[in-house]
Amino acid sequence: MDHEERRRELAAAAWRVILREGIEGVSVRSVAAEAGWSVGALRHYFGTKEELLAGAARLVVERVKERFERGRYEGTPREAVRRMLCEVLPLDEERREEGRVWLAFTAHSLVDPRVALEHEVVFDGVRELCRRVIGRLADEGLLSPRLDPEEEVVRLHALVDGLTLHRLLGRLGEEETLAALDAHLRGILGEDGRSRPGVSSGGGIQPPR
Repeated sequence: MDHEERRRELAAAAWRVILREGIEGVSVRSVAAEAGWSVGALRHYFGTKEELLAGAARLVVERVKERFERGRYEGTPREAVRRMLCEVLPLDEERREEGRVWLAFTAHSLVDPRVALEHEVVFDGVRELCRRVIGRLADEGLLSPRLDPEEEVVRLHALVDGLTLHRLLGRLGEEETLAALDAHLRGILGEDGRSRPGVSSGGGIQPPR
């Protein structure tokens, strides 16, 4: 097991502590116990609680990026964009786990500035996805001309975060979540955007890297 694999193993152990006890349960000692490591061995990779939290936040972004790298985003532009956005919505167990970690960081960032700094990593990753989606649609002339691209980035990001929260809280089912996403996409795409062919992840509509 190389250094990177060990780092991810420990970040995953930090996730398990977060999911069971919340951010406040994370410490070098608690994560070492969760991973079955000695405290001394763990400190070679993460010396402090803050470093552990940073590693846990990065793991959220890394896992989403890995899904993007495996995915193919073909079909009409709406279908391609929809698949990309679904990568960050909690629609299966893997994405629900990521969403719960995101939510733990979100809640704790309100009272701990250090956690807020780590939360920015995840926030910025989703914002970049929304920016790329809206930017590509605008570049290809698919965004409704009455809309401002920068405003739409903010609106789309707010929608994704809101759907994630409501889904995690059990307020929305999967069908309702996807229906809300589809309604928003219909609102931002012009008529041409519903019928023009899309591209794969190696082509014009690129997921964030």
